Amino acid sequence: MHIYVVAEIGINHNGSVETAVELMRVAKASGADAVKFQKRTVELVYTPEELAAPRESVFGRTNGDLKRGLEFGVAEYDHIFTESKRLGLDWSASCWDVPSVHFLATYQPKWLKVPSALLTDHALLTQYRRTDIPIWLSTGMSTEQEVRAACAVVSPAVLFHCHSAYPSPIEELNLSYLRTLPDVCETAQLGYSSHTVSPWPCLMAVCLGARVVEAHLTLDRTMWGSDQAASLEPAAFAKLVTEIRTFERAYGDGVKRVWDSELPAKKKLRKA
Repeated sequence: MHIYVVAEIGINHNGSVETAVELMRVAKASGADAVKFQKRTVELVYTPEELAAPRESVFGRTNGDLKRGLEFGVAEYDHIFTESKRLGLDWSASCWDVPSVHFLATYQPKWLKVPSALLTDHALLTQYRRTDIPIWLSTGMSTEQEVRAACAVVSPAVLFHCHSAYPSPIEELNLSYLRTLPDVCETAQLGYSSHTVSPWPCLMAVCLGARVVEAHLTLDRTMWGSDQAASLEPAAFAKLVTEIRTFERAYGDGVKRVWDSELPAKKKLRKA
């Protein structure tokens, strides 16, 4: 068994490709299998009013300045592509609009991720499907009926249980739903996407059957940025991956046997 672990970088790079690469290296050193970013065409995702709204940041005084400053283009993704090859690390992104889907598809990643916010956008889901790249679908902020309808459009390769508050309250995670989620799409592998400040819900999800897990990674939770506080710092992320790998070794095959290592104790302690 191998649990596929994704470090969600998202926009925690704060618009710096150097920071993105540093996060990729941290993810690799932690034992993750992949990293994930977010890709938007700002003028399509946000209304003019949203972009013009006042918002102070290092990029300027409007929300639009911030959103454009955080967005990577061809040069940055080419650099990410090259670095991923060098590290031996898979990478992809959540795409928030049709041009972004087409843009990411040019890199032919192993998968594309539909963010929870866009699960009900069936026109966008159709564009995802047309890439012929395996689709991962996150189900936060969605009803089961909405999830079933989305699965009918894209037939996801991985279906993620998810809670979409940042950070997510522990008492609302409803991890037991992981036992029900396979009934929603029998052909999908089970996944879990975490937005908690604790690493352990991801490990719990693995114990409940998730075979792909995703957790946000940051260099420092006190950095500026909307997702930093809902992310794991390097030490916590590395500890999570270590314990997931421990689970893989401990899981076994379900067949009861007496191991050679038990024989001395059996000989000494077992009475006729």
